[in-house]
Amino acid sequence: MENNTVELKVDGMDCANCAANITTFLEKKGLKDVQVNFSTGDLSFTPDENVLTMTEVKKAIKQLGYQVRGEDKTPFWTFEKKLIVAAIITLPLLLGHFLMMAGIPFLENPWLQFALCLPVYMIGFFHFGKTSLAAIKNGTTHMDVLIFIGSTAAFVYSLIGTIKGNPDYIFYETSAMIITLVLLGNLMEKRAVKQTTTAIEELNNLQVEWAKKIMPSGTVVSIETEEILPGDWLQVNEGDKIPVDGTILKGSAEIDESMLTGESLPVNKTIDDEVIGGSILSSGNITIAATTTSKNTVLSKMIELVKSAQQDKPDIQRLADKISAIFVPAVLGIAILTFIISYLIVNIPLENAIMNSIAVLVISCPCAMGLATPTAVMVGVGRLAKNGILVKGGSTVEIFSKIKNFVFDKTGTLTTGDFKIKNINYFSENKEEINSQILRMEHFSSHPIAHSLVKELESGKRFKLSDIKPKLSKIKELKGQGLIAFDEKNNEYKLGARRFAAPFEKEINAPLYFSKNNQLLATIEIEDDIKEGTADVISYLKKEGKTPVLLSGDRNEKTKAVAEQLNINKYYGEQLPADKLKIIDELNNEAPTAMIGDGINDAPALAKATIGVSLSNASQVAMQSAQIILLNGNLDRLPKALAISKATLATIKQNLFWAFAYNIIAIPVAALGFLNPMWGALFMALSDVVVIGNSVRLKFRKI
Repeated sequence: MENNTVELKVDGMDCANCAANITTFLEKKGLKDVQVNFSTGDLSFTPDENVLTMTEVKKAIKQLGYQVRGEDKTPFWTFEKKLIVAAIITLPLLLGHFLMMAGIPFLENPWLQFALCLPVYMIGFFHFGKTSLAAIKNGTTHMDVLIFIGSTAAFVYSLIGTIKGNPDYIFYETSAMIITLVLLGNLMEKRAVKQTTTAIEELNNLQVEWAKKIMPSGTVVSIETEEILPGDWLQVNEGDKIPVDGTILKGSAEIDESMLTGESLPVNKTIDDEVIGGSILSSGNITIAATTTSKNTVLSKMIELVKSAQQDKPDIQRLADKISAIFVPAVLGIAILTFIISYLIVNIPLENAIMNSIAVLVISCPCAMGLATPTAVMVGVGRLAKNGILVKGGSTVEIFSKIKNFVFDKTGTLTTGDFKIKNINYFSENKEEINSQILRMEHFSSHPIAHSLVKELESGKRFKLSDIKPKLSKIKELKGQGLIAFDEKNNEYKLGARRFAAPFEKEINAPLYFSKNNQLLATIEIEDDIKEGTADVISYLKKEGKTPVLLSGDRNEKTKAVAEQLNINKYYGEQLPADKLKIIDELNNEAPTAMIGDGINDAPALAKATIGVSLSNASQVAMQSAQIILLNGNLDRLPKALAISKATLATIKQNLFWAFAYNIIAIPVAALGFLNPMWGALFMALSDVVVIGNSVRLKFRKI
């Protein structure tokens, strides 16, 4: 969530349509970016005091019949208490109904039936009626409106029959059963929906409340994690959760990062290695220096991303939303039409015509349509997160499942990015000065090659930058080309690709060239191994009918060699960032395209592609440009990301098919008199559970 987004917890929502009702109402009031998650009760929006103050927002929510958590005391009549009381009272009414049908007199007195039904109806009135009347008053409708009208019609009709002394008019058990069954269905729905939110709960459980801070005196004190500041020294012992992100200062340990990266085996870490807040120390004891506050850890950002993704709606949900928006008014119209045709045209008895109309009201289910996509997205995004795959937006899941072209950067993506100097060819006597100048310039680069060269040069020669002469200044990195610098005498130094650093050189082939005033001083030969498992990923994509593409700024010869080794038929070498954008654009026009990379030069291409996929060891810019982040830094999660995305989309389609098919069949069946309202209420309650159950199944499917 953005920093200017306000989040509230809302209680009292019975279905996805309640969430849609709040969203529509607040948007009509002028609020922007309103998102309501029925499953978690989360409401978020961009505040605007010129439109609505926070007090007015909370008041508006209460007007609709819902409560903002923390604003009111916990009510005595909890949901469970309402259901228990309603069920206990409804049972004798239902028993009396069946015994009467069997010719056994039981509860014949209509006033006794009225006395039993009244408490149940009042429970229904305060549970469904308040939100229904508030919705109608504010020009919106939802599922509660249908339940309230249906149960009220049966209750009022029965009361008229009681007053007139006509037993044919008495259907108290219908009113009570509608309310009780819908309450039962709502409870089943809430518990089933809770199964779709376990990923967020598991991530929240990784957060640490207390940490051991090492004071300057050496004393260890317990502090709340929220008090930790970057630079604080923290002690972490075996079995502890690491409180925040940090760098190891002392000790070594095996660390379990499985909940964060999906990596099943513990990772060995030692001095200078980075650790992630929320990961567990399997063995060893370490001292770390905090690098973030508790609100800016990798874990907290993961939680924000997962929450945001779960609330985001894929395009496939738009049709369902449009239908849901007109569904309740349409059902009310069908119910009225059913009564008119049944009673005035077909001439069936009045009580049967009313029961048919009530059955139409209570059997229809817009909730199933509203739950079809969000529940599947919540489970799918949660399962992706548990596998170390973060997505920005639920719509990303739908789009990614349809990707045809998979474009890979080479360095650090297909290869390890851990470069080694194979050889340095010198064209000048002063080798030490050349090495030191190369080191000086590479210190200013964020490219993976530069990091590896710096590491190797420093470990081999132990250069001190302060001793390097002549001094270089105005060092500048040109994306996709190389580095340029000037010394005190304004001599120009270039380090990079041939076209940049040595365009005059036609005979010598090398990955890197170092020149001074257009005079070649050295060439650097480097080697980089292909990541383990990369060939399997490419093979999987080809079996799935996808097209892998290699897009690199490296030399054509090296690009071709890697492509042939991985059996990639389509490849492009020596591509500048602008060239990469052009190729991505062309591929986008052919078919949906994903760009997978980890370097800073990839950021524009990641943003340009239909979907950008970044590795966790990527630069911050690259990660921000990507819609999908593979947290373990390897491509082995890519097939899993694609498989889960496809399974999620399939689940959404199954849910929507069921929701539409159910209503298309159920409403005419009820209108024709084949179902009484009690069965209608039961089927309606079960239809939601079927949709949610199918979504929960996604958690356990073998993928």
